[in-house]
Amino acid sequence: MKPKILITDKLHPAAIEVAKGFAEVQEFYGHSPEEVLSKIPGYDALIVRSGTKATREVIEASDLKIIGRAGVGLDNVDLDAAKEKGIEVVNSPEASTIAVTELVMGALLTLLRNIHHADRSMREGKWERSRFTGNELYGKTLGIVGFGRIGKEVGERARAFGMNILAYDPNITAEDAREFNAECAELDDLLKRADIVTLHIPLVEGTRNLIDEGKIDLMKDSAVIVNISRGGVVNEKALHDALKDGKLGGAVLDVFENEPPKGSPLMNLENVVLMPHLGASTDEAQINAGTVVVEKIRNFFREK
Repeated sequence: MKPKILITDKLHPAAIEVAKGFAEVQEFYGHSPEEVLSKIPGYDALIVRSGTKATREVIEASDLKIIGRAGVGLDNVDLDAAKEKGIEVVNSPEASTIAVTELVMGALLTLLRNIHHADRSMREGKWERSRFTGNELYGKTLGIVGFGRIGKEVGERARAFGMNILAYDPNITAEDAREFNAECAELDDLLKRADIVTLHIPLVEGTRNLIDEGKIDLMKDSAVIVNISRGGVVNEKALHDALKDGKLGGAVLDVFENEPPKGSPLMNLENVVLMPHLGASTDEAQINAGTVVVEKIRNFFREK
């Protein structure tokens, strides 16, 4: 008998086709948490993205064998409840690695070279060459907080721009960093020395507000922060105050404590590039996010 899969957030059609090759698939989009709760019994697998929360209530009401999160984080899956019921949980963090990496570099160049402001000025019929003098990446020190899959890829591209790389990650050694042409550093040391700090860490209890007022005070005046990881790892009030007061030179933010960040004072600042959580928003990453997690679910049932 084929396993039954309930998909509650939209996947790329290519991923749906893979799922239909080995399972009975029910797409159930745009429904309330209560409707998902009533629908879940009888399904062997649940596939979500960021829209659906696989809560303890949903998990306890289910007959699930496996939950798949098409994407990086597992914030919306109650892992403790899943473990208690013996439910496997898989995701596809590798799917968006290149998309996020390239967005970091593109957004950073946009900020440092004032591309966004120059584009707006041109559309207003102006020709303001002297106004948009920017800064180069060459010779600058990039501090990478979280030297995992994405951090290493960002470091590789930064090296191609002639940057010096500092890496902070409790899970790596100095030798690990050297393999990727980076210098291992403690967090405070990295913040003091880096011209640009980019964050690639999950949001867990130990990383919430990791970059707060005290950490920002350690940074160079005019330094830049890039956060394309998780909202909440940077204290937004402290960041706003530092940007407004000229302590920091700029920031790139793709993620926020509350999404969308309605009424955020960060939107009133000129030295910030703001994006609506675009990290995985490429055609390639969207295809990969779904197909990778579906293939993991297929392998799970085949092994069973």
